[in-house]
Amino acid sequence: MEASKIQIGVVGLGLMGCSISTCLLMSGHPVVAIAPISVDMETAELRIRKHLNKAKEEGLLTETADFYLGNLIISEDYGHLKLCQLVIECTIENEEIKRSVYGKIEAEIADEALITSNTSAIPISELQNLTQKPERFFGLHWAEPSHTTRFLEIICGAKSDVKKGEYLYELSHGWGKEPTLVRKDIRGFIANRLMYSMYREAIYLVENGYATVEDVDRACRNNTGYWMTLVGVFGWMDLTGVPAYHNVMKDLNATLYNGTEVPKLIDDIVKSGGKGVSNGHGFYEYSPEEAKLWEETFADFSYEIRKLALKYPADVVKSKLKTK
Repeated sequence: MEASKIQIGVVGLGLMGCSISTCLLMSGHPVVAIAPISVDMETAELRIRKHLNKAKEEGLLTETADFYLGNLIISEDYGHLKLCQLVIECTIENEEIKRSVYGKIEAEIADEALITSNTSAIPISELQNLTQKPERFFGLHWAEPSHTTRFLEIICGAKSDVKKGEYLYELSHGWGKEPTLVRKDIRGFIANRLMYSMYREAIYLVENGYATVEDVDRACRNNTGYWMTLVGVFGWMDLTGVPAYHNVMKDLNATLYNGTEVPKLIDDIVKSGGKGVSNGHGFYEYSPEEAKLWEETFADFSYEIRKLALKYPADVVKSKLKTK
């Protein structure tokens, strides 16, 4: 069967489950979307339809939302997963809930079908031990919104069949991704380990009075934010001169914060009920109107940055060399 035609299951229909389902529908897959909690049955189709309508407006699709929704089944019945060759679990970060979900999935799917988790917090080597056939279990770590971003990490656990991971790597190119295959499991995988190092240092700088939240964000937007769409950290060091970074590391690395506790700044926000834009209270305060506009602006930005990223893919220079 053609790769883009295989049926894929998505279990868990929150924000990411819906955007992942949208991505797969846009790529031509029949999708079975399973709602582990009944409330998702009320919201999932509306969310997916909204994503598809916006993608059509932005020129990513030629057909209407109804065309793609014709390839979608939304149900609470795991029995609909029987023909799926790949199932993506998108439930909350709770191992007991995931164990229960994996049991329901494995009771229905074929022995050769693959199971993956969209976890960003639990090592794949731990999760695959909750299943009957750990060799077919992988991590598929997406970024929100999944149907516009180029990001995807495919993570092998200690017992994963790497050949099957390579299959997922090839398959995901058809989803509009520039994927990363993580061949050895590590907590946080690649992108999150890099980003949490930055989060930790950013909070340290604010807590110790070196800069305000606004100043740190401004520095990130106007430096790192400029070049990261074009190259990664290694490409950037190559572009701007490796020896300079070598010299700076000699003195700077010893001064970087390496505490292991949760910083007080973020701890206080969470303990006071802050969630960020979703409830107006985070590192910044937001009025209801501001929060709504930030969500809309982020959606618009995700399409604009996608257009830019597509102009500069990972092989942009090699492609230019071929045309000379």
